[in-house]
Amino acid sequence: MPEPDIRDDVLLGELRALGRAGGVTAVRHLSGGAIAQAWRLAYADGTSVVAKTVADAASDLFRIEAEGLATLRGTGYLATPGVLAVTPRLLLLQELQTRDDSERSWEAFARDLAAHHSRTTGEGFGWHHDGYLGRLAQVNTWTANGHEFFAEHRLLRYLREPAAERVLSTVDRRALEQLCARLPEVIPVMPAVLTHGDLWSGNLVSEPGGRIAVIDPAISCTWAEVDLSMLWCSPRPPAADRFFGLYQELSPSPPDWTGRMPVLHLRELLSTIAHFGPAAPKTIQQVRRILAPFYPR
Repeated sequence: MPEPDIRDDVLLGELRALGRAGGVTAVRHLSGGAIAQAWRLAYADGTSVVAKTVADAASDLFRIEAEGLATLRGTGYLATPGVLAVTPRLLLLQELQTRDDSERSWEAFARDLAAHHSRTTGEGFGWHHDGYLGRLAQVNTWTANGHEFFAEHRLLRYLREPAAERVLSTVDRRALEQLCARLPEVIPVMPAVLTHGDLWSGNLVSEPGGRIAVIDPAISCTWAEVDLSMLWCSPRPPAADRFFGLYQELSPSPPDWTGRMPVLHLRELLSTIAHFGPAAPKTIQQVRRILAPFYPR
């Protein structure tokens, strides 16, 4: 069977190298990826897969993503797509379905995530190697103190990125530094757990039958509330409200957890600024609103 008309050169080249270019009957570009391109490939034998491609990114980006999926799946509590192949520029995944937003599925996900967080606690904050959030390095140096880890490796590290340097003023930077100095007053002492690390609603899909599965991880051991903040601060369906209620029943956070969600979400907002700079004006405004109590008076 001749090769299909695949117009993306990276996708075609990587599929050819893997011996997977023949037999493709349809290629559909999938929306949602800000860093990588995603595609649905249908084959003549009736199977279909999801392919992710990336150009001009670190050569180990997809390998580390695949390792993260395997690590999360290996705990036995979270569902992920199976990894079919990985190269420096392509990740081939089992195709799953659009997220099931029924209350039943969100309740089941609350049970899955609460069990995962509760049973993967550790003593240190970090991971065995650095990873990525988007295209940028995620520093995972092991640290004994969670406040130091979050301040140095999840917030202040973005101030060194050129795009952030262009758009954040000296006053903005000082406010972030002041927040980091006072972080023990804002965030209570909590254990480190294995986190997904990029758990916004767009990184949730479903298995056949409706069980919610996770994709695109940026794993490390840190506070469970970091995962919660991503879901809390991203668009979510009404049924997700039941998720938070049940999660808190099964794995309660310290009091006033909802008030901490924007502060913990700063890490994602700063990453967005570091990626897109002036092209993210709404994100810059969000950061300044969260930092408002820490600006000089």
